[in-house]
Amino acid sequence: MAMVCISDFEAYAKKYLPKIAWDYFAAGADDCTTRDENILAYKRIRFRPRMLRDVSVVDVRTKILGSEISFPVGIAPTGFHQLAWPDGEKSTARAARAMNTCYIASTYSTCTLEEISAAAPGGLRWFQLYIHRNRAASQQLVQRAEALGFQGLVLTADLPYTGKRRDDIRNGFRLPPHMKVKNLERAFEVCKMSLLDPSVTWNDIYWLQSLTRLPIIIKGILTREDAELAVRHGVRGIIVSNHGGRQLDEGPATIDALVEVVEAVRGRVEVYVDGGIRKGSDVLKALALGAKCVFIGRPALWGLAYKGEEGLQDVLRILQDEFRLSMALAGCASVSEIGQHLVQFSKL
Repeated sequence: MAMVCISDFEAYAKKYLPKIAWDYFAAGADDCTTRDENILAYKRIRFRPRMLRDVSVVDVRTKILGSEISFPVGIAPTGFHQLAWPDGEKSTARAARAMNTCYIASTYSTCTLEEISAAAPGGLRWFQLYIHRNRAASQQLVQRAEALGFQGLVLTADLPYTGKRRDDIRNGFRLPPHMKVKNLERAFEVCKMSLLDPSVTWNDIYWLQSLTRLPIIIKGILTREDAELAVRHGVRGIIVSNHGGRQLDEGPATIDALVEVVEAVRGRVEVYVDGGIRKGSDVLKALALGAKCVFIGRPALWGLAYKGEEGLQDVLRILQDEFRLSMALAGCASVSEIGQHLVQFSKL
């Protein structure tokens, strides 16, 4: 089967992954309204392409926090990659390095930070953190990540408790016995989400800043009020995210929330977005609305499920090629030429 677009990888993963793994990756909260709206919202945005612009050479490179990446698509933090492919996050790290883009490794990885780092030395990696009730364990993770050369710390803000994902409850989801949440093994028994600390506040950003010199990026922001608070507390980046629709159902689609967040920060910090990106043209829309880069979650897992590192590279390459083509057809020869003039919201 020729893999032509991202939905081909989705179909493959749905067919071949064990049902419990597919359901875990696919799950949204409650009615899955927000999960599905993340995708639908892109379809309501239309292009205003410009003609005769000399797009004989199209440069898709950009920078995030000063590091150059080959195109503005990184890999979002998602848990339990071994459910998709035996090598798990090691394959993810290798694919990201091969494609010269950023991989955000999850607290809930099935490989250790050390294994991820050794698998792809020199790759651009950030570390995603959940703050646990056991603060010493969180502190140790941050310091391990910094010592291993991770270049950013991504604090997930939207998970004081886990959203209600009905299929996981029906399936009694648990990791298979041979898989472990490796980064937390020594600290305490894991996979009980009640170990997450629901008392975390904005002041904990100051605590994190006291532990590390890494730039702090906050993930899960959806409103101008929180965007302004993030800037005030000294974060270096914001990921507009609703956790793939897995947390509070019936919140905004991320591409819709992006506009509000970008307006609020007024260029003071970099803004990124995840959720619902399925085509290179979606990447172009996100950048036109002010995102510096997008991050993909489920599509990366579908790539892993197809052929591990090679499959994920295929997913990234397709998005890169589609993004380059969309840029050219819209009249942009470089990322710096992308702006809000390129898009309009459909009146439908």
